[in-house]
Amino acid sequence: MRPSIKVAEATTADGARLTLQEHDGQYTLRVGGRQLMSTSATESETRMADLACAKLRTDGPASVLIGGLGFGFTLKRVLELVGKDARVRVAELIPEIVAWNREHLQSVNGALVDDPRVEIVLDNVVTVLANAKPKGLDAVMLDVDNGPAPLVDRGNEGLYSDRGLRILSRALRTGGRAVFWSASEDRTFLDRLKDVGFRAEAIGAKAYPQAKRNTHMLFVADRVH
Repeated sequence: MRPSIKVAEATTADGARLTLQEHDGQYTLRVGGRQLMSTSATESETRMADLACAKLRTDGPASVLIGGLGFGFTLKRVLELVGKDARVRVAELIPEIVAWNREHLQSVNGALVDDPRVEIVLDNVVTVLANAKPKGLDAVMLDVDNGPAPLVDRGNEGLYSDRGLRILSRALRTGGRAVFWSASEDRTFLDRLKDVGFRAEAIGAKAYPQAKRNTHMLFVADRVH
């Protein structure tokens, strides 16, 4: 069996080792030796985009924010769903992720970061949301770290706090939708979304189209007021 090849490596702000590996044409991203994502398991990322974009406005160009670039599968699906005049911002905290998409992952989705509809913002997504125009976003997708339980950067906890959720609500238009990706079923987070004022539900998602069971969770939050 052909061994995995280390393509690139970096250290996060928290001091964790981030590694991009390739094996038989598939790529994985690992943090501290633990797999964070893979190009062979992307069904939930695509599903997240489908859910988030299901309620896009039809009376003008859509304004969409994606928190977390990863391997670009959510971005790919969003660009397939929005119009040619849409504005799609991607907030990515780790600059190496963006650089690796351009340098090593052109054959995956790397070219999409330079689509004219796309703006890459190297910043924490909470900061991007806080600076957003009130009620200016139609859809928000948050695939940040590992869901409500951060794996890479403890600073990401702020996104899932009551304060972070209120910042999100302020940035979403009435009728807008946010979808959170999570590696686990966190019912307390679902309750928190509802407490802040969202109409929310948890939807199971598969890692692979042919998978027999759901292994991830998508938290769908609609701003109703």
